[in-house]
Amino acid sequence: MKTDVMGVAFDNVTMEEAVAAGAALLEGPAGQYVVTPNSEIVYACRDTGGLSEILNRAALVLPDGIGVVYASRILGRPLKQKVAGIDFAAGLAAELARGGRSLFLLGAKPGVAEQAAERLKETYPGLVIAGVHDGYFKEDGPIVAEIAQSGADVVFVCLGAPKQEFWMAANGPATGAKILVGLGGSLDVFAGVSERAPDIWVRLGLEWLYRLIQEPWRFKRMCRLPLFLFWTIGAKLQGKG
Repeated sequence: MKTDVMGVAFDNVTMEEAVAAGAALLEGPAGQYVVTPNSEIVYACRDTGGLSEILNRAALVLPDGIGVVYASRILGRPLKQKVAGIDFAAGLAAELARGGRSLFLLGAKPGVAEQAAERLKETYPGLVIAGVHDGYFKEDGPIVAEIAQSGADVVFVCLGAPKQEFWMAANGPATGAKILVGLGGSLDVFAGVSERAPDIWVRLGLEWLYRLIQEPWRFKRMCRLPLFLFWTIGAKLQGKG
């Protein structure tokens, strides 16, 4: 079931339902992709041509941000919960490990994907890493060919939004992978280069504040959260959204 939040049709699912849906995609055609928009990405649809269309074409659209959940409540069509992309990715990796399926890691700085691969294999015994590549490349063709040759079932695409969303939509089928998942900076977390907020901050919906305290250079980007909510309130008052 889809829930529209400011022009983006989110899947109204719990984390468990999202992982189950992701696992089901492994039995479908190649080239399907999963997006994990937060409020910043939804807000960017205002100024980035084609982004909302790319998001809405995804096989799964998961609300990766408490701002999106708040907005859904403001609009009177509440989403069940926040479905963080990195938690979805962890759940999907566990499913891959159980089925002996393979994963390709794409993105981050040189060396980070390799570190993430080692840690993921330790965490999920049985997980097959088909290959890795950093996010510093100029042409898509060689990367697409490398993924296709690897035979990967799933690709974690961590190129940052909205680059990763456009990349998946354009190149997904050619990779031969069943699923591509846009995950922003998740490889840094899987590699241990960056840390997630403590659980209490996550449960309180304050993960964004923890990241801002740790990385104050994000202030300008974080300002989009209140702007997004004001935009949502304005749409509600006008009977839109």
